[in-house]
Amino acid sequence: MQLTVLDWTVIAAYFAFSLGVGLYYRNRASRSTGEFFVSGRNVPWWLAGTSMVATTFAADTPLVVCGLVAEHGVAGNWLWWNFVASGMLTVFFFARLWRRSGVLTDVEFAEIRYAGRPAAFLRGFRALYLGLPINCIVLGWVNLAMVKILMLVLGVTKPEALLIVLAMIALTSLISTLSGLWGVLVTDLFQFAIAMGMVIVLGVVAVDAVGGIDQMKLSLAALDQARNQAGQPGSVLSFLPDLGSAWMPMITFLVYISVNWWATWYPGSEPGGGGFIAQRMFCAKDEKHSLLATLWFNIAHFAVRPWPWILTGLASLILYPDLADKEAGYVMVMMDHLPVSLRGLMLAAFAAAFMSTVATNLNWGASYLVNDVYRRFLKKGRDEKHYVLVSKLATVLLTIASIVTTYYMDSITGAWKLLILTGAGTGTVLILRWYWWRINAWSEVAAMAAAFAVSVTLQTAFGLSSDDPVQYAYLMLITVGITTVVWLAVTWLTPPEPEAHLVAFYRRARPAAALWGPVARLAPDVPRTKGAGWDLLDWICGCILIYGALFGTGKLIFKEPLTGALYLLLAALAGAVIYWDLSRRGWRTVLE
Repeated sequence: MQLTVLDWTVIAAYFAFSLGVGLYYRNRASRSTGEFFVSGRNVPWWLAGTSMVATTFAADTPLVVCGLVAEHGVAGNWLWWNFVASGMLTVFFFARLWRRSGVLTDVEFAEIRYAGRPAAFLRGFRALYLGLPINCIVLGWVNLAMVKILMLVLGVTKPEALLIVLAMIALTSLISTLSGLWGVLVTDLFQFAIAMGMVIVLGVVAVDAVGGIDQMKLSLAALDQARNQAGQPGSVLSFLPDLGSAWMPMITFLVYISVNWWATWYPGSEPGGGGFIAQRMFCAKDEKHSLLATLWFNIAHFAVRPWPWILTGLASLILYPDLADKEAGYVMVMMDHLPVSLRGLMLAAFAAAFMSTVATNLNWGASYLVNDVYRRFLKKGRDEKHYVLVSKLATVLLTIASIVTTYYMDSITGAWKLLILTGAGTGTVLILRWYWWRINAWSEVAAMAAAFAVSVTLQTAFGLSSDDPVQYAYLMLITVGITTVVWLAVTWLTPPEPEAHLVAFYRRARPAAALWGPVARLAPDVPRTKGAGWDLLDWICGCILIYGALFGTGKLIFKEPLTGALYLLLAALAGAVIYWDLSRRGWRTVLE
């Protein structure tokens, strides 16, 4: 794809603006680690929430969605739509708890909730595990996707694309090192606006390239007929998978909607919140802003963003029906049909999506290495300037490590499967540790170890393959079941945390007292949190709000106005219930 002087000017202007933001927030970020990692805990909800959305909008995301749609139709998105329930759980049951805990990172929580050497081990292990190998795997697949995009768009070789990506990472690292989380948040806002605007433009261009919505529906109907005759039931435009299909049989779909969302750990979709999502909750002004930030993130992530990607994916299926690499269809639509005048902006949009994810993961990973390893175990009692300097060095270290990971990584899909399967079964303990006093540090350690051991054993010794949908379902169910039995047994076989430590946590976080009875009785002066039943109602309404808005928008796009209006009305009613309840009870935690 040939780029004009105007294209390069637009791209250069984008990079210059991003660097300017980093320089602007340089002095503020250097004041303390609190400013560097959580922006002084003074961020409004709309900025924190938009930053969450921007971070999950990586360069590979449109390509992945395009590939899912081209391969399995609109319903292919249930591979990630199932996490709506998990996201809403974080909004109404955990956002305020996380903000109230006052920690700098989510792994620091280990020593707030637990005591002694097991807690210290858990904190240090999770910080190193998440901050280095897991973070580098995530950064590696994001970098690899950008390499793929540049090879297709610019027609360069892989080594040349790696050099371009290296330059982009270096600039992103410089911005993150200079400005800390403030720079990340502000550039995320700008980057999301560019990326979202251009994917909408490309969606419109893609629909026009196939002759409009009506012609798209006719072409896809003909494709459905051909697929049905070939033994592939279902419709490309169906929002739900055909449960007789080979790629999503009933047992697999049931596992996704009833088990996957609460039982598995995955970056950005941790049960109960965690990682960079938790970091954004920590940086919010107060409990209300923490809740609203996560609510806005889930609405934007699941209901606002998908349709431009889906439409481009459907168009690519029509335009390039025999394309072997379905994900590449997204880039081909851009190359073949996007007006020349917009190509520079589109490349800037890909760069924005890439850089927002990289910047967040660098800052988030560095927070683990500095706050939970270096400051906690290696160098205690130094001044804030020392820790800020180390934070910047840790950011550079992660940059180098991610580049090395990218060089040796061959498969994005393989890395994704590794993370989701080794985290299967840990979700229950991550959720219940807030609400049940009896869980201890060994519960979490046992869950992590069992999940890894069981999933690896099932795949190596018993030959279960995550590539087979039915075997994936059994792999998930067995791993979750055994892991849950193991961590529950360990919980009862090991002593509870010391009473004084549990009381201190109860006073600090004020979780619902229902499963904290023995501890709550030791702290009668602490106001009891109430309203769990209403939080459950808000959670249900939140799920209805997301799916109603998502499906309603889709029906309107495909010219089914009555059905679309009914979905959107249902979403509006669910949103009204949430607003009424939280306004009535107060947006912060309600106490007796």
